[in-house]
Amino acid sequence: MRSSEKWGVDVETAVDLALKELRISRDEAEIEVLEESSNGFLGIGSKLARVRVTAKEAEPQTREKATFDDIDAILAGLPENSAQKLPDEVRAEYDKFEAEEREDARAREKARSKEKSRSKSKKRYSLSLEDTMLYEVKKLDPAEDHPLEKFLRDIAEQMGVDLDFSVKAGDELVFVEITGKDTGTIIGKRGSTLDAVQCLASYVVNKDSDKYIRVILDAENYRAKREKTLVNLANRLAGKVERTGRPTTLEPMNPYERKVIHCTLQNHPSVKTRSEGKDPYRKVIIENK
Repeated sequence: MRSSEKWGVDVETAVDLALKELRISRDEAEIEVLEESSNGFLGIGSKLARVRVTAKEAEPQTREKATFDDIDAILAGLPENSAQKLPDEVRAEYDKFEAEEREDARAREKARSKEKSRSKSKKRYSLSLEDTMLYEVKKLDPAEDHPLEKFLRDIAEQMGVDLDFSVKAGDELVFVEITGKDTGTIIGKRGSTLDAVQCLASYVVNKDSDKYIRVILDAENYRAKREKTLVNLANRLAGKVERTGRPTTLEPMNPYERKVIHCTLQNHPSVKTRSEGKDPYRKVIIENK
């Protein structure tokens, strides 16, 4: 005998699907319920009904497959696919959860914006290569028996220090590299002794010169290290001025060190620099634009 087993959201739906497949009426069928349907709780744990329908007549019938409409009817009838009215307490908890999710999303977006702004303010500014003190030194040629070398050796002898001097010279610049075991003495505190000797050396070089010639004295790569220290100082103080909104005044510096501060911050979007006072007490001031 022909029979058909079908699933449905309830027994009646399953029976109708089986009768349709067998192409018989309810009077021509024997119906056996194999599994009862269950709605579960709020659509969770729901179960479909399963039936077996057997045709009473023995003559063969053309079998018709279930259509997509049949499947849609089953799915549409499932509890989880139908509108449910949630209890008030469940709806309240859901609304609270949704509000917290929105608040968390706003907090995350605010944190990202703040971090982006902080990263922008932490941008580090530096000197261009052309602004560094030793940029032109590599272009100079060694100058044997330069008059400045004898002058510096006489100073070293008078100071009682063991130093050696290597001079390079060009049309507009003279560079002296100082080596020896007493280089720390010639540098002095924050380069004060080195600057003083450099000032005297400049007088000697320019005494009988028709044009001004720059003189740079360096020992243990002090000039490059000092430039790096000043660049870091400029960035740190610029950040402080930007955060607090209050200007800050640096200690007195020589013209070149002031130039380092000015050149480092010349492209800063939020702060500007200016000098105030007279040498040797002239100072740099960093303030908001």
